[in-house]
Amino acid sequence: MVKQSLLVATNNPGKMREVSAILEGVPLRLVAPAELGLELDVPETGATYAENARIKARAFAAQSGMLALADDSGLEVFALGGWPGPHSARFAGRGSSDQDRCEQVLRRLAGLPDEQRGARFVCHVAVADPREILVEGEGVLVGRIARTPAGTDGFGFDPIFVPDGYTYTVAELPMQVKNAISHRARAIATIRPFLLRLARSPRLGSTTDSSGR
Repeated sequence: MVKQSLLVATNNPGKMREVSAILEGVPLRLVAPAELGLELDVPETGATYAENARIKARAFAAQSGMLALADDSGLEVFALGGWPGPHSARFAGRGSSDQDRCEQVLRRLAGLPDEQRGARFVCHVAVADPREILVEGEGVLVGRIARTPAGTDGFGFDPIFVPDGYTYTVAELPMQVKNAISHRARAIATIRPFLLRLARSPRLGSTTDSSGR
């Protein structure tokens, strides 16, 4: 039987690998935009993670004619009032690297003790067809900001984020551990029942409400 295809709305190879690992066991064919020759840079103009995830899901679905899974995520540092939040990918300016963004966060927290370095990762996911949002969900991972970067796995703020209950940064954790506890894994877990139903019934879509029921 031919698998239902799902476009993963990201140009980030690290995120594509992570989503593929999280969805292992869900019988969907995950498609990267590059496989379609699709080059789409969607302006993330929303004020929240949810708005940005919806914007990206709709844009990729409309351009491809496929179902599209998009997410928006960010780091919220408690001592900095939740900064950088939904602007996590853009606050350091166009062309900035993950290392640049990590360094800016560390500079702003310089001198603060561990008990004042609390933070959380937030991720919102949405699946859309070319007409509407079909399902969405959110996940959170709480922890603290390390004093120096550590680890080479992962991407984004992973080298400076230590989850609660761990002594290592996310970038130091085995990939199977990260993909079990991450904010993205937790967000996708909330829509996993919908994705399983989608895999069994490819026509599932317009009759499904925004809660995935």
